[in-house]
Amino acid sequence: MRAISVVACAALVAGCSALSTPTTPSKVARAQARHEYPAPPPPAATITGGGAPGAVAAIRTFAEIYINWNASTVARRMLALAAGSVGQARSVVALAASETAGDYELRRGGIANSGAVEAVAPLPGRGNEYIVVTRERTTATNSSAYEGLAPAWHVTLASAREVAPGVWAVSGWQPES
Repeated sequence: MRAISVVACAALVAGCSALSTPTTPSKVARAQARHEYPAPPPPAATITGGGAPGAVAAIRTFAEIYINWNASTVARRMLALAAGSVGQARSVVALAASETAGDYELRRGGIANSGAVEAVAPLPGRGNEYIVVTRERTTATNSSAYEGLAPAWHVTLASAREVAPGVWAVSGWQPES
């Protein structure tokens, strides 16, 4: 008899928990699971270039801004990219902005980077992920550190998502070389 009442109590508790309202994970729990803090998408007006009509256009515009800078513009350019991107990409460029804002050596050396986006292509079998190929050159006006340095090829993995109907923003940015 006692075994029956224990089983009945266990069934009652299990039934009650099944009927209870499921809890939604907190923003912090989602951030830990996804490695990004959920932030609202940027307003269409702040997305770089006024918003891109597709993933490739968003990624190409982002890449062009990301690779073309000088010591006095790099922090502002990274902040602009952060304002117009979402997710992991926003985190990456926001961090870059904070790291370069007070970089004395960057300013003292007159360091600049320039380049061209050579290709943006879908990564086969990976949904909304793309390979970005750039050719870049770093120079310095007040230092010989980059003297004679030839332009170099760089590869980045990127992703984009639609943040409003017909408006795309970069959501992932991972330089590989």
